[in-house]
Amino acid sequence: MTEQTEEDLRIQAYNEGKEDWLHWGPYLSERQWGTVREDYSANGDAWGYFPHDHARSRTYRWGEDGMAGISDRYCNICFGIALWNGKDPILKERLFGLTGPQGNHGEDVKELYYYLENTPSHSYMKHLYKYPQAEYPYAALVAENNKRNREELEYELLDTGIFNKDAYFDVFTEYAKQGPEDMLIRITVTNRAAQSASIHLLPTLWIRNFWSFREMEVKPQISLDKNSGEVVNISHEYVGDYQLYFEKADRLLFTENESNRERVYGDKNNHPFKKDLFHDAVIQGDYTLATKNKQGTKFAPQYVRELAPGESCTIRLRLSKERIDDPFGSGFEAVMEGRRSECDDFYRKIAAKCSDEEFRIQKQAFAGMLWTKQYYNYEVERWLEGDKKNSIPPPERWYGRNHSWKTLRSHDIMLMPDAWEYPWYAAWDSAFHCVTMAMIDAEFAKKQLLLFTKEWYMKPNGQIPAYEWSFSDVNPPVQAWAAIEIYQIDRRKTGKGDIKFLKRMFNKLALNFTWWVNRLDSSQKNVFEGGFLGLDNIGVFDRSKGIPGGGILEQVDGTSWMALYCLNMLEMSLEIALEDDAYEDMATKYFGHFVFIAEALNTRSRENEGTWDEEEGFFYDKLILPDGRFVPIKVRSIAGMLSLAAVLCIKKQTLDKLPKFKASVGWFKRYRLETMKFPVIQEYVDGDDLLLSLVPKDRMPILVKVLLDESEFLSPYGIRSLSKKHEEPYSIDIEGTTYSINYEPAESSVPLFGGNSNWRGPVWFPMNYLFINALREYYAYCGEDLKFQYPTGAGEELDLLRIAHRISKRLVRIFKTDAQGDRAVNGLHPEQYRNEHFKDYILFYEYFHGDNGRGVGASHQTGWTALVANLIADIHKGS
Repeated sequence: MTEQTEEDLRIQAYNEGKEDWLHWGPYLSERQWGTVREDYSANGDAWGYFPHDHARSRTYRWGEDGMAGISDRYCNICFGIALWNGKDPILKERLFGLTGPQGNHGEDVKELYYYLENTPSHSYMKHLYKYPQAEYPYAALVAENNKRNREELEYELLDTGIFNKDAYFDVFTEYAKQGPEDMLIRITVTNRAAQSASIHLLPTLWIRNFWSFREMEVKPQISLDKNSGEVVNISHEYVGDYQLYFEKADRLLFTENESNRERVYGDKNNHPFKKDLFHDAVIQGDYTLATKNKQGTKFAPQYVRELAPGESCTIRLRLSKERIDDPFGSGFEAVMEGRRSECDDFYRKIAAKCSDEEFRIQKQAFAGMLWTKQYYNYEVERWLEGDKKNSIPPPERWYGRNHSWKTLRSHDIMLMPDAWEYPWYAAWDSAFHCVTMAMIDAEFAKKQLLLFTKEWYMKPNGQIPAYEWSFSDVNPPVQAWAAIEIYQIDRRKTGKGDIKFLKRMFNKLALNFTWWVNRLDSSQKNVFEGGFLGLDNIGVFDRSKGIPGGGILEQVDGTSWMALYCLNMLEMSLEIALEDDAYEDMATKYFGHFVFIAEALNTRSRENEGTWDEEEGFFYDKLILPDGRFVPIKVRSIAGMLSLAAVLCIKKQTLDKLPKFKASVGWFKRYRLETMKFPVIQEYVDGDDLLLSLVPKDRMPILVKVLLDESEFLSPYGIRSLSKKHEEPYSIDIEGTTYSINYEPAESSVPLFGGNSNWRGPVWFPMNYLFINALREYYAYCGEDLKFQYPTGAGEELDLLRIAHRISKRLVRIFKTDAQGDRAVNGLHPEQYRNEHFKDYILFYEYFHGDNGRGVGASHQTGWTALVANLIADIHKGS
C-alpha cells in the first residue's frame, strides 16, 4: 500500500467512528423549488406549484437551497452566499434556470459556475460563481427560449453577451475544516472588468424551518453575541450550539425563515420579518426592518465593496462548535492553505501516472461529484398526508404520483445526478456515481449503494425506486454490476476484498432480481419487456406509456440488462463462495438462468421467437401484436448493441476451487444443451477458462465491427447511442400510425421525456463505460488471439484491450485541449473559453454531441460523466 495522505487519515478516522468529518459538507441543494417533494398540488404540476419567483419568499418543507452552500448532515443549519450588483431586480440568493415547460429542450440552469476542488471529507472545497455586472437577463432568457422550437439551440447566458468585455465578478467560495465542526470560510470577489464596479456580498446563515410544519419544543435562534459585534450564536435543539464569526461588516441583517404569505398567497402576515426581507432591504435600499432585530432564524452580514479593475476583496468567516478567541488570526490562512495543499496531495496520489492536464480533469470531475452530494428528505406517506399545522393536500394526491410508495422514507446524503437540474437521486445514475466515488471513498460508495436495498427504500416486493418524478418507473438493474466494480476498485486499493459488503448486496439484490423476473417477463420465455429502461427516447415511441396496438414489446436492452444482471449475480456468488461455500448453489442458479436468457435472445427471428436478424446482423426489438403477429423494430441503437455488455470470463483457478459449480457447468454442457434450440455455451473444455457471453462466437465479431464502424457507432468522441446510418430516418407503420426515428447527435427534436434527454445519437459516458468493460472482459478470455480493425475498414488490427484504450482516449479527448487550446466540450462558446479566466474551468455535461463532442443537456451532470476519472485511471493502469 502507498503512504497515506492527511485526507486518507481523515477518511479512515471517520470510517472507524473516531471523528465525524462528514457532519458538515456541501449538502445544501442548488434547487429545492420546482421539485416533487415541494409539490402539494392536485394535478402534480411541480414546476407550477412552487416556481422560482416564490422561492425567495416561501418556506420549503423538505429541504433548503442556496449558492456555493454547506449544511450539517440533516440540513438543520445552512450557509450560502447572496450577491447584488446594484442593477438586478432580485437579490441573487439561488441559481436561476428554466422550468421544463419554459425551455425548448426542457429545464436548464442559466448560470455560470464551476466546482473546482473538494475532498471526500470536505476538508477543503472551492467553488466559483461568475456574476455579471449588468442587469441579469432573467426575462430575456425566458422569452427567447420560449420562442425557440426544438430544432433550435437553447439560448444560454453566454449567448446574451452579458460577459462581453469581461464585465463580471469572479466569486470564489472556499471552505477548510480545522476540525470536524470548525469550518473556515473565505470568499474572494474579483472584478474582471476594465472599469470599477460595486458589489454587495451577503454571506447568509439560516435555519431550516421545521416549526411551521411540526411542533418543536424550542424554536431555533440565531442571535448577536452580547460581547462582540462580529459573532452570532446559533441555538438549535437538534444539533446543539454553534458560533458564526465574521469580519466587520457594513450592516448586520436579521429576519425569520418564514413565508411571506401576503406576497405569495395574498394573506395577512403575522409579522413583517419574513424570508424575503433581505431581498426587499437590498433592492429598495431600506434597511430599517432588516437591522431592527438582533436575532432571528436567518442572518447575513452585508459587505458593500467598490472594486477597481482587476481588484479583489476577501471576506472571512468561521462556523464553529467551539468558541474561539482569535478566529482570524495567523492560523486561519495557514489552515486554509494547508487543507488546499492536502487536497492536491490526495489527488496527486490517485493520478500518479497521469499528465498534468489529465490530473486537472480528473480532480474537477471528482470535485463535481462531491459538490453534488446533497441532503435528500422525502417521506412519502407524510408527504401524502400533509402537515396538519400548515398544509393538507387535496384528496387527489392519494391516487397520484408515488402514492404506492408509502414505505419510502429518505433522510440521507445522496449523490445527485445534477444539483440543479436533477436535485434528486436516480437509481441507475447513482450506481455509476458510486463506481467513481469508490476511487476516492470506497466506504461511502458501498453505503450509498446499499442504501437503495434498505427496507425504507426498496419496496417489500423487491422493487428499487427509480427517481422522485416516478419511483415506479423502471431503471436498468445495474446495482449488482456497480457492487462488483466497487468491490474490485476497493480490493485493488486495500489488497483485500470486502466480502461482507458483497454478501449484503447479494442477499438484497436477490429480492430485486426476483421482482424483475416476475414483473417483466410476461411471456415466460426469458425475454424481457422492461419499459423505457432509462434510455428515454431511444425508441420510435415512448416505451413507458403503453405499446402501440396493445401489443408487447420484447426489448433487446431489457433482456440484455437481465442477462448482465445474471452474470453480475453469478460473479458475486462465485467471489463469496470462495470464502463461504454456501453460496456455490446460488452461482449455479444464476448460471442456469443466464443460459436460458441467452438462448431465448439468440433464437433466430424466422422462428418467431428470437430477436437476432440474420441478414442484417443485429439484434432488434420485437413487437408482438394481440393477434400473434410479430414486427421487428429495426432501429440500430445501443439498445440492440447492449447484448455485448453481458459477458463474463471465469478463470480456471476459480472453477477448480469450486468443484460443485464446475460440475454443474459440465452437466449443462453434457445434457442440457442437447435440448436447446440454439446452444450458447459452445467451446468450454474442462481445465480451461469459461467465457459466458450473451452474444455467441459467430455473432460477436459482427456486432463488434458495427460498434467500431465510424459510419455507424464509433464517434471521434466515443460510442454513439444511435447509428449514424439513421441520418436517413427509419419509419415503421403500426396499426395505421407511422413512427420514426433519425440520428440526432445533440439536442432532441422530439418531445419524449420533455425533450431534455436525448439517446438518438449523442455519446453517453455510462454506456460507453459498459462497452469498454465488456471489451476488456472478452480480452481476458481471448487475449491477442482475437483482433479487429480499428476503426472498421482502417486496415490496422488491434486486440480488444488496445481497442478499449483507444475508445477511452476518445472519451477523455472531450475534455482535453487541442492544438489550438480548445476543448471539444466547449464547442458552443470556444472564444469565451479561450479567455484566461475561463480556459481552465471544465463543465461535465449530461451527454455529448455524437460528431463534435460538445457538451449537451444538463451542464453540471457531474454524476455519471465523472466516469471520465475512471477512464483516465484505466488508461494508465499497468503503464
